[in-house]
Amino acid sequence: MNKIAILGVGNILEKDDGIAIYATSYLEKNYTFSPALTIINGGVEGINLLNLFMEYEHIIILDAIEIDDEKGSIYHIPSQELTGYGLNSGGAHEIGVLQCFDILELMDKPIPKSSVLGIIPDIINVEIGLSDLMYQKFDIYIETLVKIIKKEGIIVTKKTNETSVQDIIEKFKNPSRILA
Repeated sequence: MNKIAILGVGNILEKDDGIAIYATSYLEKNYTFSPALTIINGGVEGINLLNLFMEYEHIIILDAIEIDDEKGSIYHIPSQELTGYGLNSGGAHEIGVLQCFDILELMDKPIPKSSVLGIIPDIINVEIGLSDLMYQKFDIYIETLVKIIKKEGIIVTKKTNETSVQDIIEKFKNPSRILA
């Protein structure tokens, strides 16, 4: 069984709902980890991620979450507490992730240690990109994730040539640049 995975879920076509997808790409481009961990762009796969939950001991799920609090607030929530929080507007990807835990329990399989690092979105509409508030909070979101990873005994090293979140979003807007 693999040790730890970072799983970003969300929909880049719905503005701030895509923040976790941008965050996983940002981590891949800008950091190295020792021992290595797996970074997964789960998009809107939801229940299709079930096998992932059987392959890892610990999964940190990144997502935009809907909590009655100030937009841009960041929460780190253990998975066993998720039922009280209603993940981002009950989208298919969040419902599917929660169902993965239920299915593992029904299959009598071990449930991995897991948590959600969530941020309350500012704008959810049909547009690729982030609101100004999410751009402002992005570094704090990443720094919070890095602290969580370090607590797991993983050495996190920032690469010298940084790829900005704006560059990452531009690659999602123009998929032909992803291969570049």
